[in-house]
Amino acid sequence: MSDLFAPEGGWRVRILDLSGGAQDNITEEIGGFGTLMHANAFARRYVRDSVERCRVPGMSSKDVLEAWFAFGEDAVVLDAGDAGWKSTTELGDFVDTRASAEERDWRSLDPRQDEFDLEGDEE
Repeated sequence: MSDLFAPEGGWRVRILDLSGGAQDNITEEIGGFGTLMHANAFARRYVRDSVERCRVPGMSSKDVLEAWFAFGEDAVVLDAGDAGWKSTTELGDFVDTRASAEERDWRSLDPRQDEFDLEGDEE
């Protein structure tokens, strides 16, 4: 697949439950990303947030990593091949360094955010 063209329906990101609580470890698939860059940025921030949710004050990097593999969520950009973001390339940095709020903000990149906004806006 070419990096220039999104698959029909847009790029998709698969969320994987590392705790094994979901069938085939798949929690959900999120579609509608117009560009590969958008899908990659979402996946990166989603995993970054997951790592931070596993972090407890005083944990070593090794402890954070073990907690993430036991309880965290990974994200994979489907059909992107080598052009898709992979958690393995940055996981070491993620567990070593706390994330800023912006680095964790996957919600602002979620193509479903308009659906979420509408739920609370109507009176």
